[in-house]
Amino acid sequence: MNARTPPQGPGPLSKNEARLAWGLLLPTVLSVSLVVILPLLAVFWISFKPVGLADLRAPVPVVKEALRGRPKAPGDAAQLEYRLRNSSRDKAIAGVVLKDRLPVGMRILEPDPRCRVDGRDLTCDFGDIAGGFRDRVRMAVRLEPAFFDRGENPRDSVPKVSGKAENVLTSFRFTLANFARIFDGAQFFRVMGVTLFYTVVGTLGALVVGLFSALLLNKSFRGQGILRGLYLFPYVSPVIAVAFTWITLFDPFSGSANALLVQMGVSDGPINFFGQKPLALGMVTLFEIWRYFPLSFLFILARMQSIDEGMYEAAEMDGASPFQQFWYLSMPMLLGILSVLFLLRFIWTFNKFDDIFLLTGGNAGTRTLTVNVYEQAFAVSNIGAGAAVAVVVFASLVLFSVFFFRYVSREEGL
Repeated sequence: MNARTPPQGPGPLSKNEARLAWGLLLPTVLSVSLVVILPLLAVFWISFKPVGLADLRAPVPVVKEALRGRPKAPGDAAQLEYRLRNSSRDKAIAGVVLKDRLPVGMRILEPDPRCRVDGRDLTCDFGDIAGGFRDRVRMAVRLEPAFFDRGENPRDSVPKVSGKAENVLTSFRFTLANFARIFDGAQFFRVMGVTLFYTVVGTLGALVVGLFSALLLNKSFRGQGILRGLYLFPYVSPVIAVAFTWITLFDPFSGSANALLVQMGVSDGPINFFGQKPLALGMVTLFEIWRYFPLSFLFILARMQSIDEGMYEAAEMDGASPFQQFWYLSMPMLLGILSVLFLLRFIWTFNKFDDIFLLTGGNAGTRTLTVNVYEQAFAVSNIGAGAAVAVVVFASLVLFSVFFFRYVSREEGL
């Protein structure tokens, strides 16, 4: 009886091929890291920082130099002025020192107590300056003929000012106040509920409308290509153009939809479709369905046209009704593409911002999480809170993706 040969590891050729493969993939991995991972890490970092719009730049001392008195000839009275300020209103700067080189022919007669002169070199030590600090340093100077002969200008020598200030973005001070703020009260849960309604209903609606559109255009007839092109119009049109069209169409005072409803007796007066709850949420969801069903239509139609027609002919000969053919033949073949479309459309709709912002600005009960990110970061000028909401959006989508791939994808064989 022969002894069993132990399994051998990969040979030198396999190792070389693996190294070559990783070497070829390295540029792609680095590109993805720079484009996706690094910004994502930055958002996580900022979400734990008490940072506003004014804190995006570290506080710096700012100085401006001027020669006062308008001297025309040697001996004219003149003053050298430095205006110093702190760029931040509430952050202090430590160890502020101003250095400048005086023009030829300029002599300082009365130095400021904080300044010292060494030849043509001027140094002023201001120490620590508080937020909102502003000060002027004026020193009497004497201008000699060389100053006018050379055409000197104090601004030709740019003063240098230095100091140290804490940058909240790069410091290691962290806080949970941003998350406590967004989770405080019932407002967050209302926004989350609006987001889930908008996402789930918008995604399912786009899939259903796309499915029925594909069923209608899965037959050959004259003008089929033109009709398919018209179906793509909502998806390929610029969002700002179609959003403006919808706002104009449903305007309560000049919109054609309101005029038609009033003339038909459906409504006693104009309806503010995008300005009252809960109608505004239904309208933005309807807009989402109308705008993005063509994407589902294209994928579903392509999958339906790849199904063997012989299956339908055999089912028809066996007496299957059109609904039975659709339910027992078409649907099993379409479940795979439908589940993929649901995953993609759910993620895209959950992250959708521009549609709602253009239609309602997040008002009338249509504020979603992405609109809340914008409002926290720019309307309220709280970058940290906006980043915290973005982290919540990311975490929600990760949980949904894990659930989808753990349960749904197995059922559909993806």
